[in-house]
Formats: sequence, structure tokens, C-alpha cells
Amino acid sequence: MARPPKLDPQAVQTGLNKLPLWILDGNAIVRHFQFSSFVGAWAFMSKVALLAEKMDHHPDWHNVYNVVDVSLSTHDAGGITEMDMQMAMAIDGLL
Repeated sequence: MARPPKLDPQAVQTGLNKLPLWILDGNAIVRHFQFSSFVGAWAFMSKVALLAEKMDHHPDWHNVYNVVDVSLSTHDAGGITEMDMQMAMAIDGLL
């Protein structure tokens, strides 16, 4: 499947305006999530994993106890694409 093209900086900022809890970090958009427990964090990650499979777009993430940090970038496009923005919106919709 062909990946969408890398977004220009203005398009990235426009997308981030719709995602106020996500920030730009280099060639990725990132968000920090904190839950009340490890089980809550794991449940969230399980939901994101199913979403990622459905969208065929997988995040980079890091989990320590009740914290999950998610980073989205389309590696084969060399940066942020519309796919990353859609994935971020979908992840936010899980909460």
C-alpha cells in the first residue's frame, strides 16, 4: 500500500491545532498519557494495538507502569503524514 506524502510544516501545524495535547518532536508528533494504574495503561495500549492493526499504521511507544508515551511518524515517508494525524485523532477517540 502506498503511503501518503510527508506533510509540510504548515500542514503539520494545522493538524496539531486540531490535536491540542499532541506536540511536534522532530519528525514525529508525540503525546504523553498517564493512567491511574498499570492495568489502565495496558488496557489503553491494547486498544491502540487493535486500532493500529486496523489502520495498518503502528506507533512507536514507551510504557512505564501507568505512563504511555506515543510517537507517530511515517518512517517510509521520512516524517509526519496525514496518516499520523488520523491515527492521533483515532487514539484520542479511545479515551
